Amino acid sequence: MYGVYTYRELGEGYTEWDEIKPESILGENGLILRPRVNKSKAEQEYRSRDKAEVFTAAWICNKQNNLIDSAWFDYESSPFNKETEEGWETNLEPISFPAGKTWQDYVKDTRLEMACGEAPYLVSRYNVVSGEDIDIKDRIGILDRKLRVVGENTSEEAEWFEWAIIAYQNTYGFEWQGDNLVLAREALVYTFFDYYSAKFGTMPTKALTRKIAEIVSWNLWQMDGLKGVVPGSCHADVSEEFDLFGGSTTTTVECQGCKEDNIYKHNGVYCKIKDWEKGKTVKFIDLLNK
Repeated sequence: MYGVYTYRELGEGYTEWDEIKPESILGENGLILRPRVNKSKAEQEYRSRDKAEVFTAAWICNKQNNLIDSAWFDYESSPFNKETEEGWETNLEPISFPAGKTWQDYVKDTRLEMACGEAPYLVSRYNVVSGEDIDIKDRIGILDRKLRVVGENTSEEAEWFEWAIIAYQNTYGFEWQGDNLVLAREALVYTFFDYYSAKFGTMPTKALTRKIAEIVSWNLWQMDGLKGVVPGSCHADVSEEFDLFGGSTTTTVECQGCKEDNIYKHNGVYCKIKDWEKGKTVKFIDLLNK
């Protein structure tokens, strides 16, 4: 992952194109990477101007996720909660499913958050605007809802984990800025801890956590969403030809995709994601026409 440019005043290792490594995240005085809510006002404004970064309040995420679920369930409103002015009241009764659809269908339904930032539409451990924690019973993210449904319909650990894996495998998101992506991935892994411990009263093993982390590392990835490539990987090809008299001619060829604004013609590194059902990787841009 690249792009910790908000921290470039820290010097070597923190420019826009430096790789994010463990030592980039943890410093002598603790965590270096900070959620947006903990950044200065000047930093927030700079990122908004430079990369159009705007984070969405939890109640708005809830309204939009409710629209998706209303369509999926074919209900007038979401079965998960009742919206209030800049908030919601959680339905604490087990979620019921319409004729012809099962809870397993819901967990398997593939969903994606574009330009996900810290992934507030996927998981809602905290309100990304206010920084306030959200109790597990009141969470409204796409993955939160899947894990709630899994918890309501399974009792044994093996079955719960089997369907938690399916929930994670069918939850995707991409982000341009590397530090946001670190925080998003972290949020999804910690969400696993939260739901597992709430269900079984203990923390998951390293083996279970490693499996979830593997899925998260594939399903949340860094991408320039307008190009479908790793940010900054497009480049100009430069060639030099020499003649018989010792002279030379330099030719520069711009990335054709950038020149034509054609997502299929970039010379950068196209991003790949995992199709877990088929067990293979695919280019993200190959999915656009499907």
